[in-house]
Amino acid sequence: MRLRLSLKIFHTLAAAGLIGGLACYMVLLVVAPQDSAAAYADLRESIALISDWVLIPSLAVGLVSGLLAMAFHAPFMDKGWAWAKTIMGILMFKGVLTVVGSKADHAAALAKRIENGEGERAVLDAAMKYEWSVLWIVMALSVANVVLGVWRPRFARPAPRATAETTAADAAP
Repeated sequence: MRLRLSLKIFHTLAAAGLIGGLACYMVLLVVAPQDSAAAYADLRESIALISDWVLIPSLAVGLVSGLLAMAFHAPFMDKGWAWAKTIMGILMFKGVLTVVGSKADHAAALAKRIENGEGERAVLDAAMKYEWSVLWIVMALSVANVVLGVWRPRFARPAPRATAETTAADAAP
């Protein structure tokens, strides 16, 4: 019981960290000054720090705690919502690790080079072309994961409806 409660607490904190980190990332993109190369480099460095210290660890803790909860609490293995959360967690992991996390570090390095006069802003803009799309997709998956964890809908096939023909056939010897 204690392990299950601990896993639930870790999973909940990880979900809060992931959604909060994504929200922080988005807020920085919208409100942080970007008028000079130095300001833009600082913005990208801040985003890289959020990605490295909040998003990726939160995602890792959430994914591991969710998988361990399924392993240690056998009834979760039969729940459709738990498997849906697992699939969405893997998609979030792919999105955060391969796109958000790596692009944040890459963008910070490119922004530093632009600040030093070694590159053009157009190169960075092309590299970050899909940033908002990925952020919104991962945010939607994160919120959907929390909703599934709270709501826990039954994903079961409905029982076949009995018709007059099947009930008559079943009654015949």
